[in-house]
Amino acid sequence: MDKIKIKDLEVYCKHGVFKEENVLGQKFLVSLTLFLDIKKAGTLDAIEHSVSYADVAHFVNTFMKERTFKLLEAVAEHLAEEILLHFSLVEKIKIEIKKPWAPILLPLDTVAVEMERSWHTAYVAIGANMGNKESNLRQAIDHLNQDSRTTVEKVSSFIKTKPMGGVEQDDFLNGAVEIKTLRTPEDLLQLIGDIEEKLKRVRTIHWGPRTIDLDIIFYDDIVLHSKSLTIPHIDMQNRDFVLIPLEEIAPQMVHPLLMQNVYQMKRNLKDTYVK
Repeated sequence: MDKIKIKDLEVYCKHGVFKEENVLGQKFLVSLTLFLDIKKAGTLDAIEHSVSYADVAHFVNTFMKERTFKLLEAVAEHLAEEILLHFSLVEKIKIEIKKPWAPILLPLDTVAVEMERSWHTAYVAIGANMGNKESNLRQAIDHLNQDSRTTVEKVSSFIKTKPMGGVEQDDFLNGAVEIKTLRTPEDLLQLIGDIEEKLKRVRTIHWGPRTIDLDIIFYDDIVLHSKSLTIPHIDMQNRDFVLIPLEEIAPQMVHPLLMQNVYQMKRNLKDTYVK
């Protein structure tokens, strides 16, 4: 991916653990690598298809002077996120913040924190079979899009599917959503939990009816297994109510363990949705 670099931008501001640092201030050096596609800007010689390094530099200067943090880690974390949110063409950022006057009473050149942050693509399955099903799904999508660190990119059609598990209940309405997010998988899971709580999720028995259900199916191409979260979703390849809407918006998305794309996985299943 193409890069725009800013090296050792000097900013005088007030960050540090000690009170004196927050009052008197000191010099910081900020280096950035912005990852983005600048092919069109280079071809057309037009700045609107790129990111102005002058705008970024002034943004960094203003951000660091208007806020006060104790830790360099916090400065870097918040600054990286704000740049990604403010400059929409930037897909990834590498940031290094140096502190040449660190008060450690020993000779040194600088201390520094370096990190990389980026936008991630995730796919979320949504479903409901209680209340106003379509309204529940659309409200869930709206809540995802209202999160400051998440943007809904694509929404599938909604389909009716038969319930699984042998519990007598109404048919489900299911869909899939593609999102762009700055959240980690665990942060995204927390957001989903908050949305389900806001929409008064009801699920009294396993495989039973529910007002709303959101599941992370894919997150980039990562493989993750923890006590609270498994990515890719552990049984997605066997669920037509996941694969049918997902095929509509991401047919070529590849399962990193099965090494099959959504289109191929869907072809291995019989349809059980209500036509």
